[in-house]
Formats: sequence, C-alpha cells, structure tokens
Amino acid sequence: MLLIPYQELSADTLDGLIEAFVLREGTEYGEQDISLSDKVAQVKHQLQADQLVILYSELHESVDIITRQQWRQLVKQGEIESDQF
Repeated sequence: MLLIPYQELSADTLDGLIEAFVLREGTEYGEQDISLSDKVAQVKHQLQADQLVILYSELHESVDIITRQQWRQLVKQGEIESDQF
C-alpha cells in the first residue's frame, strides 16, 4: 500500500476521488442535508489539515481515503511502511 500526497493530484482528479469517496460512504450528517460540494469541501479540508490520507492498494488496484489514525494502525500491523509519509 502506498500513500498518495493529495498535493500531487490534479484538482480534477482530487475532486473526483473525493466525490467518489463521499458518495460511496453515504455518511449521514444529521437532520440537515449537506450538499455534495459541501461534503467534498469538508473532506478536502480534512486532507489539508492532515486528518485524512489517500491510500493506494497495488494489490486491489484501488484508492481509498482513510483517517490518519487508521493509517497509523496499518503501520502498526506492518501493512504499510512507516517512512512513506
């Protein structure tokens, strides 16, 4: 598994990746509906704040967005090299 710095992705690619993540997650945001663009902006902000990371799985040929804490757990389990990020 490889970490992909969000800064290395084009704006269109990053937006598409985040949109796919948000739509796939189907997260419930409470009583108020939040627009797709607002959800994308929230995820982008979390990436910029280093709360989320983009992870590429060579084995599954897939990309996912996970929390920094999930990433640390994967490092602890030996699934990811700790010096990657």
